[in-house]
Amino acid sequence: MTKRKFALAALLLTTMATVVSLVVTATGSANHSSTFKAAWIYVGPHNDGGWSQAHDAGRLYVQKQLGSKVVTTYKESVPEGPQVTQVIESLIKDGNSIIFATSFGYQDQMVAEAAKHPDVKFEMATGYKTSKNMAVYYGAGEDGIYLSGMAAGAASKNGVVGYVVPFAIPEVIRHANAFALGVQATHPGATVKVVWTNSWFSPATEKKAAESLKAAGADVIGQNVDSPAAGQYAESASLPWVGYDSNSQKFAPKQWLTAATYNWGPYYLSRVKATMAGTWKTGSYYGSLQDGFVQLAPFGPSVSSSTKAAIAAKLAALKSGKFFEFAGPIYSQDGKLAVAAGKKLSLSDLMSIDWFVKGVVGSAKG
Repeated sequence: MTKRKFALAALLLTTMATVVSLVVTATGSANHSSTFKAAWIYVGPHNDGGWSQAHDAGRLYVQKQLGSKVVTTYKESVPEGPQVTQVIESLIKDGNSIIFATSFGYQDQMVAEAAKHPDVKFEMATGYKTSKNMAVYYGAGEDGIYLSGMAAGAASKNGVVGYVVPFAIPEVIRHANAFALGVQATHPGATVKVVWTNSWFSPATEKKAAESLKAAGADVIGQNVDSPAAGQYAESASLPWVGYDSNSQKFAPKQWLTAATYNWGPYYLSRVKATMAGTWKTGSYYGSLQDGFVQLAPFGPSVSSSTKAAIAAKLAALKSGKFFEFAGPIYSQDGKLAVAAGKKLSLSDLMSIDWFVKGVVGSAKG
């Protein structure tokens, strides 16, 4: 081969390699840009054994159902308040088309970011503020919590049940009231002592709260906080325990009773698919026992067959609408009639409730 022919051949090979390289790069870029991205923000660790873990199970459900069509990501242990703004901005910069924020204290920042980024969809768990591109979602956890309270009341021998609670906001107050009403359904005259932790996720504080409740006479422990620390203490102290958010039986296998849980996956899947299809619309979703969003975790070994039967009957009545835990007569903590016979608290009432029912020991102000 002459030098000229060799040079031409070398040039041809180089040109072909360049073309192949460009094609591969272009194909890779197309695949990357066509992959839909969705993100979640958690107030605690994704494996906290409670609230955040339940949400992460929902994220994983989306990933499993949609496979390579979606890339999901999460940011964990994000403090509530102004700090979340930077997290949201980074998720938008990374190309996420929908962002789910899963704690009440993120709401104001989500509203502000939704206004700044009209092409991104925002979803706020436990919030109440909506806009054209921001929706809110939650569910009637109070129904499941009432049922778990029935298990706690039945397990109590002295009629004093402890309840570890985070913040004095309507969500937590209505849950504490539902729990107390459930306790009293199976143990008339029982009281529920509350201890505030002022944190959603603080295992050390939750354990101390459970210890103080035992010292105050509680022989059953329940909770509305995120970690299983209270349950782990209950296991060591031989106290029956009602969890919350997730099936956490493994943390207290002997003392576990049950827990109100949330099945976030189907909702998350529907909202991601709607965003992908361009059919997403704002709204306010409040899931229920009827649609399977609110559920009751499996019972522990000490729950009697008669207690299971009583809970099953109330579950059926709640689903059918024949029973509602916030129907009168209901008395407030100070003994005054708060809900008259024949009346019911509306969803609006429950969203703003700031008082405890009779039998709850502790301040509703935190």
